[in-house]
Amino acid sequence: MTETGHARPAGGEESAGRRRPGALDGTGGDAAPGAAEHPSGDERAERERRGGDRLRFVGAATRRIARGVDLDETVLGLCRASVPAFSDAILVYLRDPLPVGDERPAGPFVLRLRRTDRLPDHALETPADQDLSDTGEFPLPLLVGPPEGTAGGAPELIEVRGGGPLAEVLRGVRPVFGDSSTAREALPELLGPGRDVPVGRRAILAPLRGRRRVIGAAVFLRRPDRAAFESDDLLVAAQLATHTALGVDKAVLYGREAYIADELQRTMLPDELPQPTGVTLASRYLPAAETARVGGDWYDAIPLPGGRVALVVGDVMGHSMTSAAIMGQLRTTAQTLAGLDLPPQEVLHHLDEQAQRLGSDRMATCLYAVYDPVAHRIVVANAGHPPPVMLYRDGRAEVLRIPAGAPIGVGGVDFEAVELDAPSGATLLLYTDGLVESRHRDVWTGIEHLREKLAETAGLTRPDTAPPLEPLCDEVLDILGPGDRDDDIALLAARFDGIPPSDVAYWYLDPRAQTARQARRLARRALERWNLEELTDSVELLVSEVVTNAVRYAERPITLRLLRTDVLRCEVGDDVPQLPRLRQARATDEGGRGLYLVNRLARRWGATRLSTGKVVWFEIPFP
Repeated sequence: MTETGHARPAGGEESAGRRRPGALDGTGGDAAPGAAEHPSGDERAERERRGGDRLRFVGAATRRIARGVDLDETVLGLCRASVPAFSDAILVYLRDPLPVGDERPAGPFVLRLRRTDRLPDHALETPADQDLSDTGEFPLPLLVGPPEGTAGGAPELIEVRGGGPLAEVLRGVRPVFGDSSTAREALPELLGPGRDVPVGRRAILAPLRGRRRVIGAAVFLRRPDRAAFESDDLLVAAQLATHTALGVDKAVLYGREAYIADELQRTMLPDELPQPTGVTLASRYLPAAETARVGGDWYDAIPLPGGRVALVVGDVMGHSMTSAAIMGQLRTTAQTLAGLDLPPQEVLHHLDEQAQRLGSDRMATCLYAVYDPVAHRIVVANAGHPPPVMLYRDGRAEVLRIPAGAPIGVGGVDFEAVELDAPSGATLLLYTDGLVESRHRDVWTGIEHLREKLAETAGLTRPDTAPPLEPLCDEVLDILGPGDRDDDIALLAARFDGIPPSDVAYWYLDPRAQTARQARRLARRALERWNLEELTDSVELLVSEVVTNAVRYAERPITLRLLRTDVLRCEVGDDVPQLPRLRQARATDEGGRGLYLVNRLARRWGATRLSTGKVVWFEIPFP
């Protein structure tokens, strides 16, 4: 036995990664027949010592492999545990693509070189008096070098031929020595053409079998100046391969579940925020942890008629798939109710009813606000949610006083709405309790900390200048210290820019036969005041068509409003709830062509049902 072969490795997990080459070596030679049959006491003690070393190594190595959560960590654990304690180099191949669960692999059986690991180059230097060409060994630095396509690299992709020698070894599942008859034919197929199989027991080919099928292979290699593998080393390789394969299976299943969770959460939240007139929006979402990526927090911004926008933030109890699914149902319900243009307190009332229909334990908090950029006002209703914080242009931050209300799902409670000023340049911050509550502080302490952080951030900008929204959101999240986050976080920030009164023209018109002519005249005057005479013909035609249709059925005064923003927007409201629809008029019809003209000449148009009737609107771009 070599000198290193007698070194006793230290027990524990770290010994698997720091053990010197040869720590698990055997004698490397064949014992005399008599000695094998009648070992002496010293030989028995030596065998028991080596067996204990192997057991300690396998225990430390398997623990290191089991620590891996994802695929790379699992494979890296095998490599770091094996080199140099068990081998001088290792190559790990995994099936590409890796099947998940009960999936049946499609296509050919392809192995991809997932990772290689070896001793540092200075540790692999060949003794000056030893010639590798005489031993038949191949140089490890070349074998485990760069990927296929560069000099000396092992092939990255290997297609396993059905019925071939490599397929036979993998089907047998058990590790085999490199000098066995089957492995001597299988290794060249795995390592690439032109590579000689090392002489002696200096290579082990170990199939990686998961719970249902072979998912890869590992090749353990030793240098010629180190003791060869022994028969007991096959058992060690089998243990390493088994634990690695099971870890890979676990990592693949976890990766699939994490992907499903990410997709579920992504589809439940807005892909992108709208850009309504008179308000700028920004948002953030942070999961509670990498291992709990789904939760019940959500946010939304929903454009409403009249240039208004509904701002919503909510939190369903729990961090499970069920919580995310309930959140998705409540968010969809809120979008539907917003489309009906119900008051905020009515929206919360219907959300409460929906939560009760979903189950008796479906609890959530929600805050629903509607901002009107023309009136510079905001109406807010709360259902047990943390209050919003308003940051004014002068740098003052204020926690808005809004009745807390009961959470959604309690049932039998009323919700109260509050109307507040929303001055131009102010920023409203809506958030979930994960931002302000943790095991180290209560909600109200966190809210005060948030208010101070907003005021501090505003002080970094010029006086009477609102801080940019995106950096502001990042600064807000910085109030969370390391390990201070126990819950997922949804954050929605709205900068109120408003629409100046000079860009708004608004009239009430009685539903009479002369109303369409009056509407055309008023629209023409507004365009002249805004120096938009080039749009006069198109706007007069479309206003006349939409107003005529409203006058035909309305019983109360209709409204006509023109808004000058990045486009010219016209809105006509009446007290008839039925929405108009586009249809193709026949040649003999006297009417039915008004919406066809609107659809042809306007950039966008639509109709929205209100609690008091409906609004038909269209937009025309500036010339």
